Amino acid sequence: MTEFTLPKWYDLHTHFRQGDVLGSYIKSHLDMGCAGALAMPNTKPPTAVVFESDESGNAWSIERYMRDLQSAGGSAFEQLIVPLYLTKETTPEMIIAGAKSGILKACKYYPPHGTTGAEFGAPLSEYVSSGVLAAMEEVGVVLCVHGEEHNLAGDRYFDLDVNAETIFYSERLPQVVKKFPKLKIVCEHITTKAAVDFVRSNDDYIAATITPQHLLYTIGDLIKGLKYHLFCLPVLKYCKDREALLSAVIDPSNTQFFAGTDSAPHIAANKATECGCAAGCFTGGVAPQLYVQAFEIAGMDMSQSGSQDIFKRFLCSNGADFYGLPVSGESFSLIREDSKVEILKTSDGDVMPLPVGLGCNILPWNIKV
Repeated sequence: MTEFTLPKWYDLHTHFRQGDVLGSYIKSHLDMGCAGALAMPNTKPPTAVVFESDESGNAWSIERYMRDLQSAGGSAFEQLIVPLYLTKETTPEMIIAGAKSGILKACKYYPPHGTTGAEFGAPLSEYVSSGVLAAMEEVGVVLCVHGEEHNLAGDRYFDLDVNAETIFYSERLPQVVKKFPKLKIVCEHITTKAAVDFVRSNDDYIAATITPQHLLYTIGDLIKGLKYHLFCLPVLKYCKDREALLSAVIDPSNTQFFAGTDSAPHIAANKATECGCAAGCFTGGVAPQLYVQAFEIAGMDMSQSGSQDIFKRFLCSNGADFYGLPVSGESFSLIREDSKVEILKTSDGDVMPLPVGLGCNILPWNIKV
C-alpha cells in the first residue's frame, strides 16, 4: 500500500459562499488538509471594497468577508486571502491604500457576465486605462484573471479551433503583460493548450491554477449523458488540451502551475434548473485524492519518491511561493486505499461532491489529516 506525507496545502481558488453554510464549506477544506485558501469575492453584493468603512449597499468589504470566514471556522487556516472584486468603481487609490494596510493581497478580474456572480465586472481594458493595473504593479498586488474573452458570438465562444479562452490568452492578456511586465498574474482554472503555452512562454511573474476536473475530464465526458455536475466555467475542453494541462503539472521543472480547485458548491436542487445549469463543481473534501488520480492518469507512479516530489510541488509549494506564503509546517497523508465519498449535508440542503454526481462514491485514494 502506497502512503506518502505532504505539507498541508493552499487551495488558491475556491468558493465558500455566505451565510450559515460557510462553516460546512470551510470544514470540507480543513478536512482535506488545507492550510489556507484564497476565497473568491463573487458574493452578493460583491466584495468590491477593502475597508468596512467604505461599504455601501452595492459592495461588501474584504474586512467584513474575512471576519465572517474566520468566525465560521476559517480562523483554523494558517493563511486566508480574499481578493478585491474589480468593478467600474475600483480606483488606483483603493489599491494603494489596501496594499499599504496589508489587507489587500490580490484582485479578481471577471469578464462581464462570464460566470456565476460576474455581472459586476468591467472589460479588462478599463482597468488599464483607469490606472488600476498600474497601481497593482507598483504595490505588488496579484491580478487573478478569469481568462475568457467576453461578449462573443457562439461560434467564437466555443469551437474546435477557437474559444473564449484561446482568444483571451492570444489577444487580450499579452497586451496587458507587454504594458505591465512586472504585474504578477495568476491565470485561473486554465483549460486549454493555448493557456498553458502562454504561461510557459512568460517569466516568473505569470502563473496558473488548474482544477481537478480539467485534469481528469474532457468535453466528451460532460456531454455524454449530459452529466451536468461536470458543468463549470470555463467549460471542459478537448483531449489535446487536457494532455497539455497534464504535461504541465507533471513536468519536473514546473514552478508556474499549482492547485486551485475552483470548488463551487451548489445545493443539489439548484444545480440544474429549468433555465439552465449553475456553473461549478464541488470538490471540497476530495480534491487531493482527485489530483493524485490525475497524476496517475498522466503516467506517474505515485509509489516513487520522484513522482511524489513533483506532486508536492504542484499541490503544496508552487502556489505558496508565488503568493509569498510560508509552506505549512503541518502535514497530511495520502493513502492508496478505497475511501467513500459522502454527500455534504448543509443547513441549506444537500451538496453533491463531483464524484458522487458522476455516479462514483468510492475513490481509490484516501486522506489522513
